[in-house]
Amino acid sequence: MQAFLRAIVEPGFFSSPQVQLAAAIGGVVSIVAAGIGVFTVIRGQSFAGEALGDIGAAGGSSSYLIGIGPLWGFAGISVAASAAMELIGIQRVRGRDLATGIVLGFGFGLAALFLYLGSNDESTTGATISVLFGSIFAISSSSLPLVLGLGAITAAIVATLYRPLLLVSVSPELAAARGIHVRAVGAAYLFAMSVAVALSAFTIGAILSTALLVGPAASALRLTSRPHRAILAAAGIGLGCTWLGLLLAWDSYYWPHKGWPVSFFVVTLVLLVYLASAPLSARRRRRA
Repeated sequence: MQAFLRAIVEPGFFSSPQVQLAAAIGGVVSIVAAGIGVFTVIRGQSFAGEALGDIGAAGGSSSYLIGIGPLWGFAGISVAASAAMELIGIQRVRGRDLATGIVLGFGFGLAALFLYLGSNDESTTGATISVLFGSIFAISSSSLPLVLGLGAITAAIVATLYRPLLLVSVSPELAAARGIHVRAVGAAYLFAMSVAVALSAFTIGAILSTALLVGPAASALRLTSRPHRAILAAAGIGLGCTWLGLLLAWDSYYWPHKGWPVSFFVVTLVLLVYLASAPLSARRRRRA
């Protein structure tokens, strides 16, 4: 077993404090994204999740300019964008794409402005790459309590609203008939999704954040139609892709072209799992 590990794991991987911290943060984010991601796929709001991730570039880049932690920037702009989507009318099916598109366009404008200003500021050197593609090995240990706190808030919302959120996601009319406040539940979900997207953007970058939110959840829902099982499966897929991505990125420092980004490996592994889930999904449908 030790010989096998030495063959696939380059020296220092398990003992590195950077790897341990990255594994902890990546693990928390993967689990949180799995829970909210399953509902995102069921509700058909993957585009909204993608938009919040892209908009996060504005918050992440602005955080470097004003001197605060990037996670605060990601979370702040994502929550503000989700609130704007809610006000415009994302809860209505006909207004969903309209609300997302309007907020996304404005967010891209802010991101372009802040990234431009950052490119002319010597104190923010390398910020653009970190914001867009992530830099999980460079995350400070001081960020871990905030990641845990935001992750706990998101998980608590999903756990507390699990049944009404599931009913609202599947049939808003039936939920309303049963006395559930559909808009309030939808707003709580939107807030939880914005926090989950911010955590994903902080981990693997703004433009790739949807990979952890949607990819594992979509694969899991191919394997099982039961939401609680899908959440567990998505968490396992997300954890596996994130931790294996960390390993491959660490090993890449010993390759001819050194230092491949973690985000590349994570999104590639998520895609491969999704493609591999197709035949398993077809087999499950035939058995049913």
